[in-house]
Amino acid sequence: MTVRPFLQWPDKRLRTAAEPVTEITDDIRQIWTDMIESMDAMPGVGLGAPQIGEMLRLAVVDCSDERGQAIRMANPEVLHASVQLRMHEEASPNLPGVSAPIDRPRAVTVRFMDQNGDMVERDFVGLWATSVQHQIDHLNGKMYFDKLSKVKRDRLIKRAQKLAR
Repeated sequence: MTVRPFLQWPDKRLRTAAEPVTEITDDIRQIWTDMIESMDAMPGVGLGAPQIGEMLRLAVVDCSDERGQAIRMANPEVLHASVQLRMHEEASPNLPGVSAPIDRPRAVTVRFMDQNGDMVERDFVGLWATSVQHQIDHLNGKMYFDKLSKVKRDRLIKRAQKLAR
């Protein structure tokens, strides 16, 4: 079992867009396995590769109650998002101890390369949709708190820094 350490905010890699994956190799599969083990150790419902310092467009999501249902995605992109929003309290192991309510589309259709190297389109709803969008943000060098106003974002970061002391 390999649980990887999480980069800590404000590591510049968390603000850098990840590189596309051209093919699924054994190395990519191993990164996904490490990501799932790291996500489960949090415990969390998703993880983007940049969160553990791997600057590749890889994400894993598992919002199942029983776990063990992780979806492995390379180069995920939202093709369609619902107009209806859903609010969820979001957090990140990269800025521990704080969270914020974030509104995101309730449902999304996402295209990605799966563990076999096949292009897949899949619909995600509810917490699954929230987590997929959160991970895609990480792949684009964004954090959940970027969706907050500047005042709320600054307050959240200041509170996290105080907790880290």
